Amino acid sequence: MERMAWKGRIKPGQKAEYKRRHDEIWPEMLDLLRSAGIENYTIFAVGDELFGYYECSRGVAFAARVQAESPVVDKWNDYMRDVLEIELDPRTGAQTELEVVFRME
Repeated sequence: MERMAWKGRIKPGQKAEYKRRHDEIWPEMLDLLRSAGIENYTIFAVGDELFGYYECSRGVAFAARVQAESPVVDKWNDYMRDVLEIELDPRTGAQTELEVVFRME
């Protein structure tokens, strides 16, 4: 199982709205994430800073490709643009993957 981590920032004053949108996440977005092999997805916040983590049962590259090819993800990214600042990898269209520097099994 490969792991993926990303970071982002909630725009000032938008934390409650960011959380509300995730509390009401679209069923088609959840279906897309599952079809990409994404499991155990958690997003943490410290103030306005975000850290996301998920596991990829079919690999990070597969998950990134499925997301990059999905109009649902494009629609979600447009929906979140006014509350979220995130760096997307221009090669994949997905979040920029954080480098692993330590892992304890």
